[in-house]
Amino acid sequence: MFLAGSRFGFFLAFLAGTLVMGGALYLQYGSGLKPCSLCLVQRFFLLAFCLVNLVAYVHGPQRFGLRCYSIASTLLALGGAASALRQMKLQLLPPEQLMFCQPDLTFPWHDLTPGELFSMIYKGGEDCTHIHWSVFDLSAPELSVLAFTGLLVLSIFQIFRTDHGDKLPPDCDAV
Repeated sequence: MFLAGSRFGFFLAFLAGTLVMGGALYLQYGSGLKPCSLCLVQRFFLLAFCLVNLVAYVHGPQRFGLRCYSIASTLLALGGAASALRQMKLQLLPPEQLMFCQPDLTFPWHDLTPGELFSMIYKGGEDCTHIHWSVFDLSAPELSVLAFTGLLVLSIFQIFRTDHGDKLPPDCDAV
């Protein structure tokens, strides 16, 4: 019964991530908002989060696999939250501190080392600093932080489930 409950947790995390991705795609295609580079990084983490949880649900691994999937899911949710927090920080900076020299998408990115590429992406661009849309006085990156926090809670719950699943008494499997 523990395995079935764990699979349901992965399915629930996949479903939540898919709903968040659907909201992001609606904002892009339904509302016409163009995503910046940090938004694309957040989408990458969200897509990877969804894929890991879907594979975990379909695979149905034993305890070691459950732990590996849960840790991967947690790390992806943390990465998405970190990029959303970086974008929030950029939006709070005063305009005189916002001097960017970010190349456009035609720049030969393959010439950069992974460290330079990581640094350039997380510096953000001018597009990352503008608030184009808000709901309940929350901007898109603030909503992303809330979404990734919820996904992080689901992932951490899965880790604790795999760690403490062995300690249940034998008659608790039916619960």
